Amino acid sequence: MSLRTPPLGGTHADRGAKLTEFGGWEMPVEFDSIRTEHTAVRESVGKFDVSHMGEIEVSGPDATALMDRLTTNDVTALEAGDAQYAAITDEDGVMLDDTVVYRLPEGSDAEYLFVPNAGHDAETHDRWVEYADRWDLDVTVENATESYGMIAVQGPEAIDLLGGLCDSPGSVSRFTVEPRSVAGVACLLARTGYTGEDGVELLFDAADSRAVWSALECQPCGLGARDTLRLEAGFLLSGQDFDPETNPRNPYEAGIGFAVDLGTAFVGRDALAAVAETGPEEELVGFRLAERGIARHGYEIRADGAPVGTVTSGTMSPTLGEAIGLGYVPVEFADPGTEIGVVVRSETKPAVVEELPFY
Repeated sequence: MSLRTPPLGGTHADRGAKLTEFGGWEMPVEFDSIRTEHTAVRESVGKFDVSHMGEIEVSGPDATALMDRLTTNDVTALEAGDAQYAAITDEDGVMLDDTVVYRLPEGSDAEYLFVPNAGHDAETHDRWVEYADRWDLDVTVENATESYGMIAVQGPEAIDLLGGLCDSPGSVSRFTVEPRSVAGVACLLARTGYTGEDGVELLFDAADSRAVWSALECQPCGLGARDTLRLEAGFLLSGQDFDPETNPRNPYEAGIGFAVDLGTAFVGRDALAAVAETGPEEELVGFRLAERGIARHGYEIRADGAPVGTVTSGTMSPTLGEAIGLGYVPVEFADPGTEIGVVVRSETKPAVVEELPFY
């Protein structure tokens, strides 16, 4: 099966980007080096093509009801222009994906836009349509992924850079979205991101991708730096830190219980209410290796001389200069300061559980 390509695919190839498969898309993993791109975002500003993320539009009289019943947070609390982080769970409370829900500004074609992770757009669209039919809701659900371009501009100088291209980007508050014209292109400017830095995510007509990308004169960044940045910030990666098939987890295990509102009647609510009452048996923790080595996905975590868990994400942190990682362990080993071990190439390396985020 051929890979999907973003609207900027040719631009990235011309720039000499190293490309990789991710979520069924061919995307740039790095342009110069992961360290160069990572440092640019931490110290100044970088731009990411994130057009591989899904975009699902929902409109109609029952749009709010459908969104509220298929995501774990309280969608009814959103006013026009608000954004919200949430999980998508099945009847057992297992996370199928995590997402950001935007209630679009007045005058938009749809009432809601939400962003599933790469490669999840078709299945998520079908899930929304299936439940809308099951519940006899009056809604229109459109998979608009191919229609959108999406660029993240991240770093302490991101707003200053955008200030030369559009009106008052700094007036857009955290986790809100407003319309802006960026370099003459109509955009939705969302004060959101996946790096632990200030910045925005721009959504626009896919045909305008090259114009927006070219106008943003800063370091281009690939998925490699996006991964090291999000890991330092303690953000989940769908399909790696949780997966409904290979690593089924609920939001309380994954550390995003703050995105669950048990006062709403979403799919999986009853199962998660039971977990909230008893507490999860395992929790996702951050850890830092005390010796040289890198904890890779799938490596064994040990405590008291016995296997207790598995690494889900790990890297050498460019910012901290030390090896960090995420993994699930029983709650008795989850407190910060707990000494654990990670098996790296048959050798158990000492590590210490650390409070997230690392950065």
